Amino acid sequence: MSLTLVQDQKIALTESLLVSISEVMSSVTAVDIEKENILELGCYLYRTSPAIMELQITQNSPENATEILQSISTNVDLAKEVLAKCSTGALLITDDEFKHIIEQLERLIRNIGVNLSKIPTSTFENREYAKRAISSLSEEMKHAHFLVGRSQQCGHEPKSECQSMEEKVMQEEQIPVQTSRLMSRRRSLHNGGMPRLVDFLKGMHYGANENGSQSFSTLPQLAEYIEPLYDTFFCPLTKKIMVDPVTIESGVTYERKAITEWFEKFEDGSEAIVCPTTRMKLQSRVLNSNIALKTIIVEWVERNELTRIRVARTALSLAISQAMVLDAIRDLKNLIQKKRHNRKHMHNIGITKLLTQLLENDDMTVRCEVLEFLCLLIEDEEGKEIIGKTKVITQMVNVLSSNNSLERRMAVSVLLELSKSNLLLQTIGSIAGAILMLITIKFNESADQLAADKAGETLRNLEKCPENIKKMAENGFLEPLLNHLVEGPEDTQMEMVSYLSELVLKQDMKINIAERTSQALIKMIQNGNTMIQKAAFNALVQISSYHPNSKTLVDAGVVPIMIEEILTYRICNEPLDSKEEAAAVLANILESGIDPDILRVNKEGHTITSHYSIYNITHMLKCSITDNLNINLIKILLSLAELPKSLDTIVSVIRETTVSYTIIEFLNSPMEELAIDAAKLLMTLSSHIGHTIAEGLCKTHGQPAGLLENFNHNLITKRHAFSVNLLAKLPHQNVTLNLALLHQGAVPIALTRIQVIQRGETSTSRYARLYLEGLVGILVRLTATLYDPEILRMAIEQNLTLVFTELLARTAGSDEVQRLAAVGLKNLSSQSINLSRPLELSKPNKRIFLPKILRLGSQRGGNMGQRTKLCPVHRGACSTATTFCLLESRAAERLLGCLEHENYKVVEAALSALCTLLDERVDVEKSVEILSEVDAVRLVLGVLREHREEGAWEKSFWVIEKFLLKGGDRPKKDISSDRVLPSALVTAFHRGDDSTKQVAENILRHLNKMPHSSSNYVSV
Repeated sequence: MSLTLVQDQKIALTESLLVSISEVMSSVTAVDIEKENILELGCYLYRTSPAIMELQITQNSPENATEILQSISTNVDLAKEVLAKCSTGALLITDDEFKHIIEQLERLIRNIGVNLSKIPTSTFENREYAKRAISSLSEEMKHAHFLVGRSQQCGHEPKSECQSMEEKVMQEEQIPVQTSRLMSRRRSLHNGGMPRLVDFLKGMHYGANENGSQSFSTLPQLAEYIEPLYDTFFCPLTKKIMVDPVTIESGVTYERKAITEWFEKFEDGSEAIVCPTTRMKLQSRVLNSNIALKTIIVEWVERNELTRIRVARTALSLAISQAMVLDAIRDLKNLIQKKRHNRKHMHNIGITKLLTQLLENDDMTVRCEVLEFLCLLIEDEEGKEIIGKTKVITQMVNVLSSNNSLERRMAVSVLLELSKSNLLLQTIGSIAGAILMLITIKFNESADQLAADKAGETLRNLEKCPENIKKMAENGFLEPLLNHLVEGPEDTQMEMVSYLSELVLKQDMKINIAERTSQALIKMIQNGNTMIQKAAFNALVQISSYHPNSKTLVDAGVVPIMIEEILTYRICNEPLDSKEEAAAVLANILESGIDPDILRVNKEGHTITSHYSIYNITHMLKCSITDNLNINLIKILLSLAELPKSLDTIVSVIRETTVSYTIIEFLNSPMEELAIDAAKLLMTLSSHIGHTIAEGLCKTHGQPAGLLENFNHNLITKRHAFSVNLLAKLPHQNVTLNLALLHQGAVPIALTRIQVIQRGETSTSRYARLYLEGLVGILVRLTATLYDPEILRMAIEQNLTLVFTELLARTAGSDEVQRLAAVGLKNLSSQSINLSRPLELSKPNKRIFLPKILRLGSQRGGNMGQRTKLCPVHRGACSTATTFCLLESRAAERLLGCLEHENYKVVEAALSALCTLLDERVDVEKSVEILSEVDAVRLVLGVLREHREEGAWEKSFWVIEKFLLKGGDRPKKDISSDRVLPSALVTAFHRGDDSTKQVAENILRHLNKMPHSSSNYVSV
């Protein structure tokens, strides 16, 4: 037989055989019984294809090549018949028949292995990789062994997949490099000396291993060794692996594009067309697609890529060196960029999860490469889902604080990619610090513009989750919340408004919020449903609490809407109305100090200060059913009461509606804020309707003593302080209230608590001083009605003169306490002239038994029965306790000391008390004499130098005049020589009121500064 004929026969036999193998591969997937064994058969035949192609193309073809190919073809045809029987009659095959089929498959695989072993090694010349691969494959096939299990017959349960991906991968890493990735775990691996993948990887960095395996410089080279690359795959013209192989008349296969371009060179017909490889003249230009070779190349490429992925996976697991890890990551990146589908294979063998460990690598370069690779790996939803179940997101957030800008930027890139998955938005936002760090990077553009841009894009993606918008706002980034509130759909707007009302915002943030959202919030109130209206009202409460926002809200038209909401009556007082919130907004606006006269409340032109508005707001107090609404209504009235005109209107309305009794009832409220605000409003009104309030308080259950009860030594509250101060501020001359306090035991309570505070037995409180002032004020108010026998007896028994004298010194740091003590002494001293008469006091009809309390000083002044002395000033028997004498109690000296006080109110009160010693009813000459001995003139003149208030001047002039009229030479000399007095007198003469002007004129005449006249003396 000629050589050409043999060659043609070999080519035909090879192509036929490759087609049969392809058919077997297609049939393998259709068989349902013993699937692992059948797949193993297909795998063996598939791996035989390269060896068959080597026999076709080799120039050193063995003599028995045709015989080998025919024998392999016979076994392949037998395999086709067996598979056909399995696919059509699987359910009818008995166990014995099935066992026979498995034995047949095992036998034919072994026969093919024997045939491959008959190929002489010289056939492959110097191609060691081909020689080794075919030799290894033939040995493996000759010893193939299939186990009969029928574990996956049609209708049976599938094999359990309880093994984790990590376990499968680690098992795969240990298998010999020449075995198929589809190899069953049941196969007998008797060839234990075969090198493993791990051994090859170790050899790449440590030289040849004990098994004598080859050493490689790159991971792709190792992959090609595991999955051999045959010369048949390369186009003779391009020297590259063919994509679309075609065979020409000479039997040589080329890349279609390359051979077409070759044929184009002969189109002019000047030369005969020849085969570029054999130089054989061609009669035809027909290109026959080599489907078998194309299929094998495609499958090899995929298998090679899978092998490279597995090699890289193993390299990452071992992580013998940083170089190995970097090589693996870079090869995997190339595979993804080459074919996006490779991502799925990487997910399946656990590379995605493995990267979480590499993110903790000590080497910065490795971490950055991993982050870059991770960005590619999670571009698909499957990758994002896998990463979402790991700790990568938390790791990325931690990396955001890295000092390395590249690592930080890559972490932002990973989070950006993950944020494209709606399933991970909440997960990312829930990581502590994630949103805060992204916001920080976004606004730190100068440090890294690219990272800032990516952080901004990530935050925009996170906005799709409303909860993340709230977190952004909590961390100071309000734009997303404001944008969605103003422009979002109704559902989103409601969520954003609810978030806004819940946020605790910095004050400067509220300005921007007011400007951006005022109009939108008003629109929601006017057009939204009940729930969104409620949320909008709450947001306005939050915004209006920052007073600089008031003008913005007023300009937006908030006030009329709030008034309408407050005054609108709803059937059955619907629970979802927003009267409380509307009143709170209006109260906040008024408390900001904005001019109430410009706040229009309706189209009729009424303002918030008009009778219409005040009447309706005040009337609401009588019909309101919630404490919070009452609180805000009272706050509104308190703000309006700061204007005299509005205060007059409020007083008028309260008189008309008897609302004062309602406000008094609020003092008993368990809600502290309501009780405090009610006390504030009553104190404000006391100067106009104080007696009405006092009478109403006495008619209220548990009052007025209730304002002194529930005191805790360990904590003085704001309510305690304002309650006692209300009692102190009401008109002192109201004897009904004073007797009610007396009868309900208020005096001993007040004295005891004053002692407790002065001894420091209460815990530190910001309201302690105010509370003390109120207690002293209660005692002072009682001294204003000493004409009542019961009150007078109480003042004597409790020795109030000594109490007030000691309070002048022990003030607990309060000027007001000193002022009040001086006022109390003035009131007591005014009665001294009446009490010092040598007449026995008439006993009251009803004896009041007041409990004795601890003395405030080292000694309390004389008792009722103690021996009294004759007082030179009052011209009768006097004592500290019984006649309230300022001289006997030495209170006059302390009052003189108060004249040097910086607070003019204290000075004025002290002068008033001292003036009682210079009254016409007492012996003025004796008083002047006694006061001169303690340097009173100098102290009074000092008042003129240090203070300019008219009240202090008027009293000082009155005292000076008394000293000029009744004093001796020394006080007159001191007065005449004072340099300040003349100018002060002239100023008072020109600018003072009539009383002050008259006194100044009298003194000027005494000093010979004006001509004498018959002017009458004016008493102060």
